[in-house]
Amino acid sequence: MNEIFKPGAGVLFMKVGTHANEELDDIIARKTKEIDEAGYAMWGYGGNTCHPSSMVQPFAGSFATKGAPIHLVMEQMTSNHFAEPLEAAEYSPDNKNWTNIPPEIRVLGSRFALVIEDLQQVDMSLPLDQTRVPVGPSTGRIGSKYIAGKVDKACLEILDAPVLLNDQEPKFRKINLVATLRTPYAVFLRNFRG
Repeated sequence: MNEIFKPGAGVLFMKVGTHANEELDDIIARKTKEIDEAGYAMWGYGGNTCHPSSMVQPFAGSFATKGAPIHLVMEQMTSNHFAEPLEAAEYSPDNKNWTNIPPEIRVLGSRFALVIEDLQQVDMSLPLDQTRVPVGPSTGRIGSKYIAGKVDKACLEILDAPVLLNDQEPKFRKINLVATLRTPYAVFLRNFRG
């Protein structure tokens, strides 16, 4: 097992692909440039399974108190996200106090964003049977049971050993991209740049 998927580690799993009419390769190039220019980037997303203040921030904060990083691990998928590429103008960690997004950073077609400090292409497998949801209403649920159907992202903790399940074969997810989250970990987005 690699350093990212060691027992006790926290990862945020997300399926990624075309988003707001932008191909994944173009998003990767843009985010890499943003990190080079601004020192960080914001990876936009939507949905409530990884809500910024009720899921991601408490999850990441619990690992930060132990001095442990949180990695965003991404599985490439075929995506049909062709929403209008509206560019967010402001961000907030608490949905109350708002700050302008730096001009070097662009977040398109998203309600929320993860704050990342690096981004690398990788070739590794995430053993979903060796993970569990550590926060929110699905706390304790095994990752392979949680990541199913339309669920495309999750806060997960790596367990010491795989949980043996009688009703399914072991599940692995191919991870193509990895990023390290940085404080405030996840933010709300609003307004649009002209």
